[in-house]
Amino acid sequence: MTPITEVDGRRLTLSNLDKVLYPATGTTKGEVLHYYALTADPLLAHLHDRPLSFLRYPDGPDGQRFFTKNPPPGTPSWVRVAEVPRSSRESGEQVVVQDLPSLMWAANLVVEFHTPQWRVAEPARADRMVLDLDPGPPATVVECCEVALWLRERLAADGLEAYAKTSGSKGLHLLVPLEPTPSREVSAYAKALAVAAEAELAGLVVHRMTRALRPGKVFVDHSQNSAAKTTATPYTLRARPEPTVSAPVTWEEIEDCDSPERLMFRLGDMTERLERYGDLLESLFDPALAGTLP
Repeated sequence: MTPITEVDGRRLTLSNLDKVLYPATGTTKGEVLHYYALTADPLLAHLHDRPLSFLRYPDGPDGQRFFTKNPPPGTPSWVRVAEVPRSSRESGEQVVVQDLPSLMWAANLVVEFHTPQWRVAEPARADRMVLDLDPGPPATVVECCEVALWLRERLAADGLEAYAKTSGSKGLHLLVPLEPTPSREVSAYAKALAVAAEAELAGLVVHRMTRALRPGKVFVDHSQNSAAKTTATPYTLRARPEPTVSAPVTWEEIEDCDSPERLMFRLGDMTERLERYGDLLESLFDPALAGTLP
């Protein structure tokens, strides 16, 4: 029997709650839904007014995965859907998760949440910049931390404040709050930063995606500032062997990171972290802290 529950007055059908989604840890779909209910407040703040892209993995990370921007079939009428540009010539509809019932409906589909750096009211005008630090083996998140600390200082020299989270995979994401700025300008600045990092940290950083250049180095991916690109949303679970989270982290944790496990957080870690720190990315929402590009 498929359970039906009520969330804030909305009736939801929740399916296959005992299904194991992460065989490495035995984590079930019911536990995944419980995680999203526990982290709903900060997650909803980061999803607010942003068009969603879904990476769906309904049979777990080892099963089929598919990435979609279109509202899934059967999307309830009470879930907000917005028309957003897909290119200079066309637009399309995307889900915008604004409340707990919509969040739990989406979580029941088993998804990673991905969002752009802009909001639906101002397409292609970014209110944050992202730098995705992706290590090429044998480099790990430890090397990403070294690069992140350099970038933090470089951004501060331009009057910009950086905040960090794990990717939930192997690397780190740096987020910078901005006054709304055309995405193309943010992209150009982010690329210049990546090029500067490669010049300054020779042998450690690469700014191009070419696979042959990346072993043992940190790829500073600036491309996700493009208006058409998205980044894993803070607090989303990832389709990895274990239920890892794209988790906000402190700069002290980055400074002290001497092994990859130090910055690997799973769904069971997040309640305690939220109780201890609150949302470490809350400053992204403070207009007084939004910077302007030099």
